[in-house]
Amino acid sequence: MALTAANVRVGVTGAVYVAPIATALPDDATTSLIAAYEDVGYIHEDGVTETQDTDTNDIIAWQNGATVRKVQTNHDLMYQFTMLETSEVTLREYYGNFAEAGSVGAGDPADDKVVIDGAELPNRRWVLSVLDGIHTLRIVIPDGQVTERGDITYANDEAVGREVTITCYPDTNGNKAYIYMDDTE
Repeated sequence: MALTAANVRVGVTGAVYVAPIATALPDDATTSLIAAYEDVGYIHEDGVTETQDTDTNDIIAWQNGATVRKVQTNHDLMYQFTMLETSEVTLREYYGNFAEAGSVGAGDPADDKVVIDGAELPNRRWVLSVLDGIHTLRIVIPDGQVTERGDITYANDEAVGREVTITCYPDTNGNKAYIYMDDTE
């Protein structure tokens, strides 16, 4: 067995981008994203967490009651992170409704506002870039939706963060995400 320390990666820094569902997808680790992808800004120091949940059904033999096989009945792929910035992008991705100044109708104040209406959030394209020195790992989610939102704490000793969980759905090829790596030295 070969032990290669140079293959150990650390998610030192990175970025999270979001775009409308019809936006062209990147197909490598390093090509610049097109303008439709918006950076959500600072992410909490805990970074991004990938979770894969798989449900199975046990097939049990009649003869001895032993489990002889497991059949996968469900697979979920999710990414969770906390957005630290309060911006149009983060408010839109967390709440779903963001009205820019001047676009909310006559008689409304000129300030931007968020409307919390409980509507289901739209499916979007997501790109997560993970950087470790010269090494780049890019996770491309062709069809992702914010399906969980964490609590928000307004306190004088911490940033106001908006925790989200992105659930990944299969694209037309049946794939939920693509991971591209650039290990050029």
